[in-house]
Amino acid sequence: MTTDLPREYALRDPAERVSPRARWMWLTGSLPWWLVLVAGAVVGVTLTDVPWWPVVPLALLAAAYVVVMPLWRYRVHRWEVTRTAVYTQTGWWVRERRIAPMSRIQTVDWSQGVWSRVYGLATVTVTTASAAGALTIVGLEKDRAQALAEQLTQQAQATPGDAT
Repeated sequence: MTTDLPREYALRDPAERVSPRARWMWLTGSLPWWLVLVAGAVVGVTLTDVPWWPVVPLALLAAAYVVVMPLWRYRVHRWEVTRTAVYTQTGWWVRERRIAPMSRIQTVDWSQGVWSRVYGLATVTVTTASAAGALTIVGLEKDRAQALAEQLTQQAQATPGDAT
């Protein structure tokens, strides 16, 4: 199906990627949880008469997740800002593309978690009146995230509309 909409209005792959360092942030953020789970399984098997074989698939699953997930997320997670809207694409198994018109933006937030700070990254969250919730861009370079938050705030303020 073709559309006569200009590119900036079409639901499409956003043009910008998050920082390549986001892969390391996602890896180090998930690794402790998997280590605790596998270590707990090893301790449980050691202290009981449960056979060892279930620990092997769990360890393989953990290794696969920790290696594949950051690469997959980096490949999928994208964002873009035009003069009229903010576009995001996220997903793991289900891919979600969202558009927030500038006239609907209510707040723009900038934040850094523990792992974000370690890697010099940040998150920008764009809140609208949508029941679907905020648009979140995770894994931007800290300076780029701050500049983007300021840019979106200025653009939303300059756009006519009541953000509802």
